[in-house]
Amino acid sequence: QVQLVESGGGLVQAGGSLRLSCAASGDTLSGFRTGWVRQAPGKERQFVAAINWSGDNTVIDASVKGRFAISVDNVQNRMYLQMNSLKPEDTAVYYCAARRASVITWEYWGQGTQVTVSS
Repeated sequence: QVQLVESGGGLVQAGGSLRLSCAASGDTLSGFRTGWVRQAPGKERQFVAAINWSGDNTVIDASVKGRFAISVDNVQNRMYLQMNSLKPEDTAVYYCAARRASVITWEYWGQGTQVTVSS
């Protein structure tokens, strides 16, 4: 079993920055793929970014490319999402997620952290 806990959300003005952190515990994430998914009010969950726990094979959604960056520190067992140039449309609950490399859908989820961007 894998436990994921997000932190770092909050209220920020448009143009500002936040760094989300996802702390992983339980079974090792070696060989896992991890990522961030967000859900805005009244909308479906949207993929944001993903990365292998080894730190390679990064994928960033086009809607945030150039503004967001994903990284892992597998010594500290943490994954990060650096969010710059935030826009009001980035307002959402951000979830970290993990899955084994052989599985297509996310298997493990954190509880989410709220990000609110004011205009």
